[in-house]
This record gives sequence, structure tokens and C-alpha cells, in this order.
Amino acid sequence: MSDESLTTYIEQNGIAAGLNKLLALSADLPVDHQLLNILNSGFGTLPFPGGGETLQRWRALSYVSLHNMSLAKLYEGHTDAVAILQELDAVSAPIQECWAMWAAESPSHRVRVKTQAGTGQTVISGSKFWCSGARVAKRALLTAWLPEEPECQLVSVSMSDPSIRIASDAWSSSGMVEAHASKVVFDQTPATLVGRPGDYLRRPGFWHGGAGIAACWYGGALAVADKLYKFMQQGDALHPGRPYLACALGKVDRVLGGLVALLHESAAWIDANPEANAMAVALRARQAAEAAAMSVLEETGRALGATPFTRDAAFARAVADLQLFIRQSHGDRDDAALATAILERGEYPWKL
Repeated sequence: MSDESLTTYIEQNGIAAGLNKLLALSADLPVDHQLLNILNSGFGTLPFPGGGETLQRWRALSYVSLHNMSLAKLYEGHTDAVAILQELDAVSAPIQECWAMWAAESPSHRVRVKTQAGTGQTVISGSKFWCSGARVAKRALLTAWLPEEPECQLVSVSMSDPSIRIASDAWSSSGMVEAHASKVVFDQTPATLVGRPGDYLRRPGFWHGGAGIAACWYGGALAVADKLYKFMQQGDALHPGRPYLACALGKVDRVLGGLVALLHESAAWIDANPEANAMAVALRARQAAEAAAMSVLEETGRALGATPFTRDAAFARAVADLQLFIRQSHGDRDDAALATAILERGEYPWKL
């Protein structure tokens, strides 16, 4: 599809639909190439959360996740980094390049920030784990730590700097293989401070971005549920197991339908309250998306049996990817945090 015809398609059908069309045309490319194709086709910046088009942003993320969850992990990281840079007024950052966003923290392996004596250059040193897209990103936004500061500091780096080493640790899981989550080692790497200490967690967009992950998990759940849906659509109406397959599909519809409604409601709330604390909204959406994904995995697997796991490579990959992707959730800890958040809001949470 030419740039001109893609632009026309987007104008007529919206960003998410245009992105979905592009994904279908590039499905045979390696994930890294698909990501660059997305960015080079004008999809590097999605509508910013809280700006009135949050649902459009989430639709785009869900479409990418439905297509390929490793790609969604990289694309969500890029679009999150761009949104953070915009929110913190990092106007000089080259957002047209491919970005990664790394905020996972290991208590024993923190990246430290210091100022070099004599030159005044800000540099970082240390190791960062779970760095998805380290081999494709041109620039990275990451959390690091200043001396004597109790809150983390965002910094940006150029991934082409020779002081950066990407460790080639073995990836044992069959899920999210193409996300290339590596350990990255920085050794006096030149860095630019972005915002002030604590801004990463204090800004309203922190929870907006967290809620966007729920849209990715939703898209991943669709990639699994779609197999059951199509089997029922095209299957033999007299198949002896059809009543049990129908039962599974009904359960899947119930959880996915509820999640869709919640994502609509959450996006609308964020757009109506862009500066408010969206912790409860984000955690509710994330935990609902995780629960829905787990239900879809269970019901679809029980209904269809072993055959698609062993004969359908795309389905088997989607299952493995989703099982790992939702482990980005903090499980019971996030449920407890959600309880705290709704109690602190002081409003009855379940009014119709």
C-alpha cells in the first residue's frame, strides 16, 4: 500500500484501523522490521492518553497485540516513551526515532547517575534488566538513581554509544521470544536528565500508561479466543462436543465483553479527568484484563484440546506469549493496592 493510499485509509477509518491494515501487509516480516515499518509509516506517535482520544490509542495497542504480542511489547514501550517525553516537556528529544522504555528495578542492580568531574557531563553506570527492544531501539528512556535521592530519575541515552553492552543471556521461555528482553550494562554512558527526581511516578500519565497495558493484554486474549470463535463459526453443528464448546465460548464472551465495557469506561474517565489520580482506574482495568486473559486461556485450551497447541504455530505462540505477558501484573499485590485506592477515594465504587 502506498503512503498516499494508507493516509487516505487512515482518514476514512481512523488510526487504529490504518495500523491494523499496515500490520496485515507486513505480517511476514521479522518483528524488528515490523516495528520500524510501523514507525516509518507515521504511527510512531499515538494520541496521548488523557487528550480525548485515549480509546483510539488503546485500540491501536490492542490491534498490535492481537497481531503479535512481542511486537506490541516493543511498540507500547516506544509509544509510552514518546508520551512521557511529551508530558515532561522534553521538547528536544528526537521522538521520530525508535525508543524503548525501561523502568523495571532490581534492588541489587540499580543504574546510578553521576556528574563527571571536570567535564560536567551526566553519565550513568550499572545494569538494567528486562530491557525489551534493546537491539532495535535507537534511544532509550530509563529509570536511574541520583546520589542521595530517594526517588528515581528518568534519563535518556543513545543506544549507539560504545559504552553500552547488551548481554546475550539465554532466553529460556517459549513466550515473547521476539521482544528480545535483555540485560543492558551501562559504563559511564552519557545521559540526559528528563524531568526531576520522582516525576516518573508522580505525573498523571504514569497510571494512564499502566492502564494501556490492559489494552495490550486484551488484544493478546483476542488472539487466543479467536481460535475458539472461528472453530465454532465454521465447525460441524452436529459435532458431539459442540454443547461443551458452546459453553466455553459463552464464558469467553462474558469475560471479554465485560472487559471491553470496562476499557471503554476507563478511557472515558481518563479523558474527562486527565490530571486526576487514575490509580484505581488503571489497576481495575489491568486486573480485569489479567483475569479475562487467564479465563480465555483456560476455557479455550480445555475446549479445543491439544490439537491447536501442536498443529497451529500461530495459536501456540499466542498462548505462550499471553501467559508470559500477563505476568507483568503484580497479582495479589495489585489487588491489594486497588483496594487501598478505592477506599482512599471515599466514593462508593460500584454504583450503576
